[in-house]
Amino acid sequence: MNRTLVHILFVTAVLGLGLAIGYINIPDAWYRSLAKPDFTPPDWIFAPAWSLLYIMIGIAGARSFLGRRRAAGLLGDRRAAGLSGDRRAAQWPLWLAQMVLNFLWSPLFFGLHQIAAALVVICLLLASIAAFIIASLRQDGISALLFVPYLAWVAFATLLNGSIFLMN
Repeated sequence: MNRTLVHILFVTAVLGLGLAIGYINIPDAWYRSLAKPDFTPPDWIFAPAWSLLYIMIGIAGARSFLGRRRAAGLLGDRRAAGLSGDRRAAQWPLWLAQMVLNFLWSPLFFGLHQIAAALVVICLLLASIAAFIIASLRQDGISALLFVPYLAWVAFATLLNGSIFLMN
């Protein structure tokens, strides 16, 4: 499959699903009624921030997918197979795990109003993002770097979720 097409498909899917989940789970009166810390950002910042992050997540996902295929010898690059291929292949399940956790958080928090469950999910998400970065460092530094702003944003979101949990 064409590498450019894979990147386009990944970015489109991640951005589209992320924005759709965000649209379905818009902060409502329940969220506005919660006690929140002073460092809570305004609602308007989330859509542009997540859009940019989803683009970077999609690019890293495409790179992980293509790296996994290359490591398996499916793209004809036998040099990528072997031990480094096994390590690089670890990126893919970590990328999938963080994507599932990412898409689960908003429905839990905004849709079901489950602050504690959402806190557990976001902690797991934070750990999976960090694990992806670590797994990517040697084999795909670009994907690792693409996930650094994501790690920072989710760390902040984890602090926010935890603060809301403690305040309510």
